[in-house]
Amino acid sequence: MDEIKTKCLIIGSGPAGFTAAIYASRANLSPLMYEGHQPGGQLTTTTEVENFPGYPDGTTGPELMEDFRNQAVKFGAEIKDGLVTEVDFSKRPFVAKTSDGNIVYADTIIISTGATARYLGLDDEKKYMGLGVSACATCDGFFYRGKRVAVVGGGDTACEEALYLSNIAADVFLIVRKDYLRASKVMQRRVLDKANINVLFNTNTVGLYGDDALEGAHLVEGLGTDNEQRFDLPVDGFFLAIGHTPNTAVFTPAIEVDEAGYIKTQGDTTATNIPGVFAAGDVADPRYRQAITAAGMGCKAALDVERFLAESE
Repeated sequence: MDEIKTKCLIIGSGPAGFTAAIYASRANLSPLMYEGHQPGGQLTTTTEVENFPGYPDGTTGPELMEDFRNQAVKFGAEIKDGLVTEVDFSKRPFVAKTSDGNIVYADTIIISTGATARYLGLDDEKKYMGLGVSACATCDGFFYRGKRVAVVGGGDTACEEALYLSNIAADVFLIVRKDYLRASKVMQRRVLDKANINVLFNTNTVGLYGDDALEGAHLVEGLGTDNEQRFDLPVDGFFLAIGHTPNTAVFTPAIEVDEAGYIKTQGDTTATNIPGVFAAGDVADPRYRQAITAAGMGCKAALDVERFLAESE
């Protein structure tokens, strides 16, 4: 077991964590990052990325995150595999325990552990991930221009995704397991009034199919009832919109979160309720959840850390 001291501990990678590492390194803070259970974050599950500035010909999620990582290392960030399993926020320096058995004493901490998209739990979701299955219409909708897509969910997020896709795809099928939409009245009206959105109530997805890529979904209407009907819906894209779970379990209840579990930040900063602890990226952003906004928050967090340390000294 090693005891490590650092001015800035970054917990989690992805666009937010790596950007924070780049800025903190250039400020001579010699940050230490633990990458977490998914090095590079959710973007590593995305194949084509065409909306990140600076890549006019597009790139892939893994390649983009590798570029981020290499840039952080170039400027002096120390990046370790593994997880931060426990943090004592009661005093500074903060004390973190890690999965590799180390104890880290950190003057400041940036939390960038992201959020995990919720899935239905079908094996087929993994099989077609990046081959037709996505949890982000804004990220991947462009690839389905003029095609048929399905969105799973009945809340505001699902309706927003369906409306977004309806301006790109030829046909959108909103698969809702209940006989009503949970979304706000205004969102319900917009969805139901949109000509190319077809709402399938009382419908469950039980599987997906396709040879090399997704070709459709196996659906059941009235599951478990006398009127149960099974049918296949040919679609090119299948979007999950049943919510995200922010990765904050290790930090609560010390770190203040909202009712959905996202970390609360103070005003226009990335500061949390504990002085010296900052949050960036999807772990603190239930609204945008984009690589570019996460990177921007990572920049802000590093600048907030630099200012905090300067004022503390």
